Amino acid sequence: MQKISSFLPIIDKESKILILGSIPGVKSLEMQQYYAHPQNKFWKIIFELFTEKFTTDYDERIKILEKYHVALWDVIDNCERKGSLDSEIRNEEANKIGELLHNYPNIKAIFCNGQKSHKNLQKILPKDFHLPIIVLPSTSPAHASLRYEEKLKSWKMVLNYL
Repeated sequence: MQKISSFLPIIDKESKILILGSIPGVKSLEMQQYYAHPQNKFWKIIFELFTEKFTTDYDERIKILEKYHVALWDVIDNCERKGSLDSEIRNEEANKIGELLHNYPNIKAIFCNGQKSHKNLQKILPKDFHLPIIVLPSTSPAHASLRYEEKLKSWKMVLNYL
């Protein structure tokens, strides 16, 4: 097991939605970029949602998130994990999601990229939490039971909150 840590959030005062993953995978940690694995469909979906020309340039990807008021972070701050699978996560500690939302009151909805982020988020939010929380199919290559088109269709819900 290896001790790993999440990245800082990508967020600004204009952000309207927050997309939460669990914690970066091996390739993302290696490259220090959210969703860096070439088989992860996150960036492809984001660019298609906003009808933007796809790029692999990470700085440009971040600018697209900012342009459309999308914040990005992970539910888990640090944990131990062998490999990249969420099922291998052990001894996790949560990010301060409540504090982030308090500091960025323009966030109107939270989208969980997969079940693990949702499960962990439920553990840390108060029972009277008031923002919509929508669970979307994971963009990870490990979640291959859904075709890309089906994932994209589900992810279009993001547009309703922008």
